[in-house]
Amino acid sequence: MSDTPVENAEAAKNQINPEVLQNISVTLSIEVGRAMIKIRDLMRLTQGSVVELDRIAGEPLDLLVNNTVVAQGEIVLVNDRYGVRLTRVAPASERMKNL
Repeated sequence: MSDTPVENAEAAKNQINPEVLQNISVTLSIEVGRAMIKIRDLMRLTQGSVVELDRIAGEPLDLLVNNTVVAQGEIVLVNDRYGVRLTRVAPASERMKNL
């Protein structure tokens, strides 16, 4: 059974133009770990204070796009700047579903 011109027009209207999609800005962030502390303890923080995170040394960092984890990696130094070498990337279908 073939699609009618109306069905084809509806399908085309519901598709996202890849050119438009590729030009949308997103927020990319790297998460080393998290900590939950009480406001009382937050107010006591000073220069030199240490906040213990929920990750063990050597665990991969999370790379987030708009607060959604899309990959994991490790810190690298590139020309005196920090970067992230990706060690695991979520499959494209999973990344798109979560964005």
